[in-house]
Amino acid sequence: MKKFQYHIKPQDILILLKILSMNRADWRQVDLADSLDISQSEVSQSLVRLKYADLLTDDTRNVMRSSLLEFLLHGIKYAFPQKPGAMVRGIPTAHSAPPLKNEILSNENYVWPTATGDVRGFRVDPLYPSIPKAVKNDLKLYAMLALVDAIRIGQAREKKLAEQELKKLIHEEYNH
Repeated sequence: MKKFQYHIKPQDILILLKILSMNRADWRQVDLADSLDISQSEVSQSLVRLKYADLLTDDTRNVMRSSLLEFLLHGIKYAFPQKPGAMVRGIPTAHSAPPLKNEILSNENYVWPTATGDVRGFRVDPLYPSIPKAVKNDLKLYAMLALVDAIRIGQAREKKLAEQELKKLIHEEYNH
Protein backbone atom coordinates (compact mmCIF):
# COMPACT_ATOMS: atom_id res chain seq x y z
CA MET A 1 0.00 0.00 0.00
CA LYS A 2 1.37 3.38 -1.01
CA LYS A 3 1.69 5.99 1.73
CA PHE A 4 0.03 9.34 1.02
CA GLN A 5 2.53 12.15 0.40
CA TYR A 6 1.77 15.47 2.10
CA HIS A 7 4.24 17.56 0.11
CA ILE A 8 2.74 20.63 -1.54
CA LYS A 9 2.49 20.35 -5.32
CA PRO A 10 2.18 23.15 -7.87
CA GLN A 11 -1.48 22.39 -8.54
CA ASP A 12 -2.18 22.97 -4.83
CA ILE A 13 -1.25 26.63 -5.24
CA LEU A 14 -3.45 26.86 -8.33
CA ILE A 15 -6.38 25.36 -6.40
CA LEU A 16 -5.92 27.75 -3.46
CA LEU A 17 -5.86 30.77 -5.75
CA LYS A 18 -8.92 29.50 -7.63
CA ILE A 19 -10.83 29.14 -4.36
CA LEU A 20 -9.96 32.76 -3.57
CA SER A 21 -10.95 33.94 -7.03
CA MET A 22 -14.36 32.27 -6.77
CA ASN A 23 -14.95 34.50 -3.74
CA ARG A 24 -17.49 32.28 -2.05
CA ALA A 25 -17.52 29.53 0.57
CA ASP A 26 -20.01 27.24 -1.18
CA TRP A 27 -17.70 26.08 -3.99
CA ARG A 28 -17.73 22.45 -5.11
CA GLN A 29 -14.84 20.16 -6.00
CA VAL A 30 -16.39 19.42 -9.38
CA ASP A 31 -16.37 23.15 -10.18
CA LEU A 32 -12.69 23.41 -9.25
CA ALA A 33 -11.84 20.37 -11.36
CA ASP A 34 -13.77 21.63 -14.39
CA SER A 35 -12.49 25.19 -14.29
CA LEU A 36 -8.85 24.15 -13.78
CA ASP A 37 -8.84 21.11 -16.06
CA ILE A 38 -7.71 18.90 -13.16
CA SER A 39 -9.26 15.54 -12.27
CA GLN A 40 -11.63 15.44 -9.31
CA SER A 41 -9.42 12.87 -7.59
CA GLU A 42 -6.43 15.22 -7.88
CA VAL A 43 -8.51 18.07 -6.45
CA SER A 44 -9.52 15.81 -3.55
CA GLN A 45 -5.90 14.81 -2.87
CA SER A 46 -4.85 18.44 -3.09
CA LEU A 47 -7.40 19.48 -0.48
CA VAL A 48 -5.98 16.85 1.90
CA ARG A 49 -2.43 18.18 1.40
CA LEU A 50 -3.56 21.79 1.83
CA LYS A 51 -5.43 21.02 5.05
CA TYR A 52 -2.38 19.14 6.37
CA ALA A 53 -0.15 22.14 5.54
CA ASP A 54 -2.58 24.52 7.32
CA LEU A 55 -3.33 26.37 4.10
CA LEU A 56 -7.03 25.41 4.28
CA THR A 57 -9.33 25.43 7.30
CA ASP A 58 -10.21 22.07 8.90
CA ASP A 59 -13.46 21.92 6.92
CA THR A 60 -11.40 22.57 3.71
CA ARG A 61 -13.81 25.34 2.72
CA ASN A 62 -11.71 28.44 3.32
CA VAL A 63 -8.15 29.47 2.54
CA MET A 64 -5.87 30.42 5.40
CA ARG A 65 -5.04 33.71 3.72
CA SER A 66 -2.14 34.85 5.93
CA SER A 67 -0.44 31.45 5.68
CA LEU A 68 -0.86 31.39 1.91
CA LEU A 69 0.53 34.90 1.58
CA GLU A 70 3.53 33.99 3.75
CA PHE A 71 4.25 30.96 1.56
CA LEU A 72 3.88 32.92 -1.69
CA LEU A 73 6.08 35.79 -0.53
CA HIS A 74 8.82 33.73 1.08
CA GLY A 75 8.69 30.17 -0.24
CA ILE A 76 7.26 29.91 -3.75
CA LYS A 77 10.46 30.89 -5.55
CA TYR A 78 12.35 28.15 -3.67
CA ALA A 79 9.68 25.44 -3.81
CA PHE A 80 8.90 26.00 -7.51
CA PRO A 81 11.87 27.86 -9.04
CA GLN A 82 11.72 29.18 -12.58
CA LYS A 83 14.13 30.79 -15.00
CA PRO A 84 12.86 32.46 -18.19
CA GLY A 85 13.64 30.50 -21.34
CA ALA A 86 13.57 30.93 -25.11
CA MET A 87 11.31 33.31 -27.04
CA VAL A 88 7.86 31.79 -27.65
CA ARG A 89 4.27 32.82 -28.33
CA GLY A 90 2.03 32.84 -25.30
CA ILE A 91 -0.04 34.59 -22.66
CA PRO A 92 1.72 37.41 -20.75
CA THR A 93 2.72 36.75 -17.15
CA ALA A 94 4.78 38.38 -14.36
CA HIS A 95 5.34 42.09 -15.06
CA SER A 96 4.07 41.68 -18.64
CA ALA A 97 0.51 41.02 -17.40
CA PRO A 98 -2.02 42.98 -15.36
CA PRO A 99 -1.78 44.33 -12.71
CA LEU A 100 1.95 45.07 -13.08
CA LYS A 101 1.89 45.74 -16.82
CA ASN A 102 1.12 49.44 -16.34
CA GLU A 103 3.49 49.81 -13.38
CA ILE A 104 6.64 48.42 -15.00
CA LEU A 105 7.79 49.45 -18.44
CA SER A 106 9.99 46.83 -20.04
CA ASN A 107 11.01 45.71 -23.52
CA GLU A 108 11.13 42.12 -22.26
CA ASN A 109 7.89 40.18 -22.16
CA TYR A 110 7.40 37.00 -20.18
CA VAL A 111 4.76 34.52 -21.35
CA TRP A 112 3.24 31.16 -20.56
CA PRO A 113 3.74 29.22 -23.79
CA THR A 114 0.57 28.43 -25.71
CA ALA A 115 -0.36 28.32 -29.37
CA THR A 116 -3.39 30.52 -28.63
CA GLY A 117 -1.23 33.30 -27.16
CA ASP A 118 -0.88 36.59 -28.98
CA VAL A 119 2.36 37.91 -27.43
CA ARG A 120 5.97 36.89 -28.04
CA GLY A 121 8.17 36.76 -25.00
CA PHE A 122 10.52 34.73 -22.87
CA ARG A 123 9.09 31.37 -21.85
CA VAL A 124 7.96 30.99 -18.24
CA ASP A 125 6.63 27.56 -17.43
CA PRO A 126 3.39 27.96 -15.48
CA LEU A 127 3.06 26.32 -12.08
CA TYR A 128 0.67 23.82 -13.66
CA PRO A 129 0.15 22.99 -17.35
CA SER A 130 -3.57 23.92 -17.43
CA ILE A 131 -3.00 27.50 -16.23
CA PRO A 132 -3.14 29.17 -19.68
CA LYS A 133 -6.58 27.61 -20.20
CA ALA A 134 -7.77 28.21 -16.62
CA VAL A 135 -7.13 31.97 -16.69
CA LYS A 136 -9.05 32.65 -19.92
CA ASN A 137 -12.30 33.46 -18.09
CA ASP A 138 -11.00 34.37 -14.63
CA LEU A 139 -9.21 37.70 -14.47
CA LYS A 140 -8.62 37.58 -10.71
CA LEU A 141 -6.99 34.15 -10.96
CA TYR A 142 -4.92 35.42 -13.89
CA ALA A 143 -3.74 38.45 -11.89
CA MET A 144 -2.77 36.36 -8.85
CA LEU A 145 -0.86 33.80 -10.92
CA ALA A 146 0.96 36.53 -12.86
CA LEU A 147 1.93 38.16 -9.55
CA VAL A 148 3.20 34.81 -8.27
CA ASP A 149 5.37 34.57 -11.39
CA ALA A 150 6.68 38.09 -10.73
CA ILE A 151 7.84 36.81 -7.35
CA ARG A 152 9.30 33.64 -8.89
CA ILE A 153 11.33 35.39 -11.62
CA GLY A 154 11.31 39.13 -10.94
CA GLN A 155 13.93 41.53 -9.72
CA ALA A 156 13.57 43.44 -6.42
CA ARG A 157 11.22 46.12 -7.77
CA GLU A 158 8.89 43.63 -9.48
CA LYS A 159 8.81 41.46 -6.37
CA LYS A 160 7.95 44.41 -4.13
CA LEU A 161 5.11 45.57 -6.39
CA ALA A 162 3.84 41.99 -6.76
CA GLU A 163 3.86 41.59 -2.98
CA GLN A 164 1.74 44.72 -2.52
CA GLU A 165 -0.79 43.63 -5.16
CA LEU A 166 -0.98 40.04 -3.87
CA LYS A 167 -1.70 41.30 -0.36
CA LYS A 168 -4.66 43.28 -1.71
CA LEU A 169 -6.05 40.39 -3.77
CA ILE A 170 -5.58 37.67 -1.15
CA HIS A 171 -7.06 39.65 1.71
CA GLU A 172 -10.23 40.65 -0.16
CA GLU A 173 -13.13 39.27 1.83
CA TYR A 174 -16.18 37.45 0.53
CA ASN A 175 -18.96 39.72 -0.67
CA HIS A 176 -21.93 38.28 1.15
